[in-house]
Amino acid sequence: MKFLRNLLAAILGTLIAMGILFFMFLIFISLANVEEGVVIKRNSVLELEFEDPINDYTGSNEADPFAGLFEEAVGLDDILHAIEVAREDDKIEGISIKSQFVMAGWSQVKAIRDALRDFRESGKFVYTYADLLMQKDYFLASVADSVFLNPVGNLDFRGLSAEILFFKELQEKTGVKMEVVRHGKYKSAVEPFLQNEMSDENRTQIKELLESLWGSMLEDMSADRNLSVEDLNAIADSLGGRTPELAKRAGLIDETLYWDQYEAKLKRALGKSDDQRINYVELSDYLKEARKKSIYKGSDRIAVIFAQGEILYGEGGPNYIGQGLINRALIRAREDDRVKAVVLRVNSPGGSALTSDLIWREVVLTKKEKPVVVSMGDVAASGGYYIAAGADKIFAESTTITGSIGVFGTIPNISELAGDIGINAEQVETNSNATEYSLFEPMTPEFRSVITESIEATYQTFLTRVSEGRNISMERADSLAQGRVWSGAEALRIGLIDELGGLEDAIEEAADLAEISSYSIRRYPRYKSNFEMLMEDLSGTKTRVKEDVLKGELGSEAYSLYKEVKRATQQRGVQARMPFSITIK
Repeated sequence: MKFLRNLLAAILGTLIAMGILFFMFLIFISLANVEEGVVIKRNSVLELEFEDPINDYTGSNEADPFAGLFEEAVGLDDILHAIEVAREDDKIEGISIKSQFVMAGWSQVKAIRDALRDFRESGKFVYTYADLLMQKDYFLASVADSVFLNPVGNLDFRGLSAEILFFKELQEKTGVKMEVVRHGKYKSAVEPFLQNEMSDENRTQIKELLESLWGSMLEDMSADRNLSVEDLNAIADSLGGRTPELAKRAGLIDETLYWDQYEAKLKRALGKSDDQRINYVELSDYLKEARKKSIYKGSDRIAVIFAQGEILYGEGGPNYIGQGLINRALIRAREDDRVKAVVLRVNSPGGSALTSDLIWREVVLTKKEKPVVVSMGDVAASGGYYIAAGADKIFAESTTITGSIGVFGTIPNISELAGDIGINAEQVETNSNATEYSLFEPMTPEFRSVITESIEATYQTFLTRVSEGRNISMERADSLAQGRVWSGAEALRIGLIDELGGLEDAIEEAADLAEISSYSIRRYPRYKSNFEMLMEDLSGTKTRVKEDVLKGELGSEAYSLYKEVKRATQQRGVQARMPFSITIK
């Protein structure tokens, strides 16, 4: 008895000690996050160095002292706001871009470029310096007044390419296969499981997509570098920027300099002597100051709702779209009398058709009460386009990937593997269709017929949403569908979107439709921070650690393949998803 009492006392003491330590940890973190404020001196330079991944929106609570703890991304909306504030800030004389390997999508980079071009037009300077400039980095850098490269650095400028992996032979060798049902001759998300080579239709759409994206980028770079589109293509074809000297000779950069020489250039632009120091302001610090300054002011409001990531059934979060968070945000905006219009920012390759329709319904209900405008990010395809189709107007960047109006279903099957390794599955049923499907048995014609019926019904529903939302006939909608993807520029030409432009353009259009001139912005939804999720469920951290270990052991390329296969095998229900997983380089 005495032993049990001592044991319980020891356990209780340990728990109390752990609680005290945890409480002290919270106090320490809170104190660490109490900031004196960033002092921005006159004649300063805002330094843009994008070391973290860029998301459209981070959604953290600024009043939360733990909001930035363990966060691994920066919001595009925050970056654009900071650049806009800096344009009017008389203490900021110019911007220095010092970034390489920028972790953002092409349309996100274009949005930053556009903001920097507006900054330049205010009369302030934008300079870029880099040791290495990959193609996406150069697309961003080329907006600057002057581009400087390390004399022994490197610049990559070769045009866009895309690579898709095919798994048919792998399935035949392993006995593990994906059973596929689809609608749309371009719906090629499942093509890698059906054949070992790219179909002509898929090759056509990817080729045309890349050419449209590249053409839009060339137009921007041509205007900023004073080089013709033909010259830029010739440089890409000949790898005419592969060395710093060749890049300078071709006109891609202005000079080759070491960092100290670049700083001397900055000092001259600032009117400083060589012995004076440059007042750099880091983006992370300026973001905190910029948040205190509102560009939009007024008692009326425009709600900006961010939908980013794959579409999955459920609550949703910063990395995936669920009907829970998004629909509550739409309902809240709809029922708030101060909100006069809604902008839905969509950045998604699609996913669950069911979830897409649930969100579409709330968009349509909201449109009956107040204007709804969609702003498309890097990608708003398939399910991403589905939830956009019900809006009053749709905006997209020229580099946005959109369309992909089509559906498919994939179901894993290991019957061949089971036979090879000696596994036999037997079923006992009360009715002829009681066993809906078994991994261990070949798909029956009856089951395939049921799945096909569901795919066709979902496709027709999708077409109806597009037809009604875009005010076109079903035949016209079908001709634009079949799972084909388009660039934003092409989507404008064929009528899938209304105008080219970014989030700010969509907000201005929403204000016009609501007939308001002064307004404030409210952003939704609010996500739980990583710290909050850590406290609620430590499995989140375990998952991240596991993924980091896998990535380290497999390497980035093999880890990407693992993620693709895992994603395909975890899909549930009919999918309205991008027709292929694509990384454009």
